Amino acid sequence: MQVRCAGCGLANRCSMKFHWQNWSGSLRFEPGEICTPSTEEEAAKVVRSAAEQGRVVRVVGAGHSSSPLVETSDVLLSLEKLRGMESHDADSREATVLAGTSLKQAGEELFAAGLALHNLGDVNVQTAVGAVSTGTHGSGKTLQNLATALAGGRMITARGEIRDIPEEQILAFRCSLGAHGIFTAVRLRLLPAFRLRRRELCTTAPECMEHLEELSLSNRNFDFYWYPRSDQVKLRTMNPPDEDAVDLPYATVVEDRVGWSHEIISKERELKFEEMEYAVPADAGRPCLEEIRERVLSRHRRTVAWRVLYRFVAADDAYLSTAHGRETVTISLHHNAGLPFDEYFNDIEPIFRSYDGRPHWGKKHSMTADQLRPLYPKWNAFLDVRRTADPDGVFLNPYLRSILGG
Repeated sequence: MQVRCAGCGLANRCSMKFHWQNWSGSLRFEPGEICTPSTEEEAAKVVRSAAEQGRVVRVVGAGHSSSPLVETSDVLLSLEKLRGMESHDADSREATVLAGTSLKQAGEELFAAGLALHNLGDVNVQTAVGAVSTGTHGSGKTLQNLATALAGGRMITARGEIRDIPEEQILAFRCSLGAHGIFTAVRLRLLPAFRLRRRELCTTAPECMEHLEELSLSNRNFDFYWYPRSDQVKLRTMNPPDEDAVDLPYATVVEDRVGWSHEIISKERELKFEEMEYAVPADAGRPCLEEIRERVLSRHRRTVAWRVLYRFVAADDAYLSTAHGRETVTISLHHNAGLPFDEYFNDIEPIFRSYDGRPHWGKKHSMTADQLRPLYPKWNAFLDVRRTADPDGVFLNPYLRSILGG
């Protein structure tokens, strides 16, 4: 059956849907239509039509985020048909990938060109555009989040025009939440392809805390999971394979393997989960976790089987980066998808906030614009760029209005 999108009139390109849901199933809504154009120009036509009708357009990637960034009753735009690496330059160490390209696919195609992203997150199902728009990050005391790789590219403006991402405003477009425009292709600054040795080691929470500083300083990538039920910890370290692995007498090695970075940093995750993550100043990381650990053990241990993830992110200068202007530790709560998580998350969130925590833009939190504004020195500069780029709010859904204001 041929279905025509009411918003853009594209036959066989768009489909009417009764509902959309995210990866974990916790976010469900009914858009007016979901458009899946095959070209940038078709995508621009969708935006032009919506702008003329006074409707909102939100763009969706892999649906891995669990905050309502994409929720709309108007037009939901998927760029899943725009995939792959468009071009690369080995000399300048840059490549341009299309908007629908997952981090997994990007890693494979960049590797074929002898290139690699400087880091990856725990999973790689997100699109590259989604990662740079929401501040996806991995772990490593000297490694910044993925948004810092954004050097340029192309976007669709609120008027439905295809333009270059303005490089002079790149700090506002990193971690932009899709509030300035719709990225159709992103140009990324990269590294030559590199290999890592990944080791996973089990130990106790007290041993991990005692050696936390040396572990963070002596490994390229380092993070750890704390398991509430057992009060045990799994350490994860990644380093160049030609470096001698440091013996950790207080920990037992359970995994030791070598591979290319895109193969070794992220892992396949079949179990789905809900997540709340906050970024706190690095020197507040340990006391924040210790307070969370005490709270979880005293109140939530019986119902929470999922782990708590502790990671390091280097400071950057993107306006809405959760690591803006400060060395950062992120702490993530996880809970099984489909099980009640509100009581657990709501009880821990005030602890995060008491340490000047900034919520991950793509994960669960309850903060609003008035609470968020004091945490970001460049908040008003970000809003100035947003108002200029989209004065009529074509890209603003109610959720974005609540967290950005206006």
